[in-house]
Amino acid sequence: MRALTKTILLLTLLVLLSACNSNSQGNGASAGQLNDGNPAPSFELMDLKGNQQNLADYEGKKVYVKFWASWCSICLSGMEELNTLAGEENDFEVLTIVSPGSNAEKNTESFAKWFEGFPNAENIIVLLDEGGTFFDEYGVIGYPTSVYIGSDGTLVKSQTGHFSNEEIKASFETIQ
Repeated sequence: MRALTKTILLLTLLVLLSACNSNSQGNGASAGQLNDGNPAPSFELMDLKGNQQNLADYEGKKVYVKFWASWCSICLSGMEELNTLAGEENDFEVLTIVSPGSNAEKNTESFAKWFEGFPNAENIIVLLDEGGTFFDEYGVIGYPTSVYIGSDGTLVKSQTGHFSNEEIKASFETIQ
């Protein structure tokens, strides 16, 4: 029991520390680029409905991507708010990515079954990053991580921690 308590305290500390870290991407825009930064790593992932989703499908649109895990209490506490955001008319698309079978996440089948019963999530698009390839490519170091992609495909910024819908919308006001 004592070891379990220490493990829980250590995990809580790691989550809190990672939530305080923000990793803003911005290395200078190339000619013709609308936003500062580097191109967002392209992905092609399956969603929970069996549809293939590719970042290129959103060309010309701003995209908000939330990396999260089913075991992350901060992630879960913000899901209803995220569902609201995803159901609203915004000038950006909302996607989420989980990594079944890695980063302590359930396997795909277990995750899909678990998410099927998750309340207030009907607007949320969940993409499955088997093996965590895109978690690595996007430099995700903690959960949740918010990624902001401009309409030109530029990875404008990446931030670890929970952000309210108002904060997300305010961030997109400065992104083209």
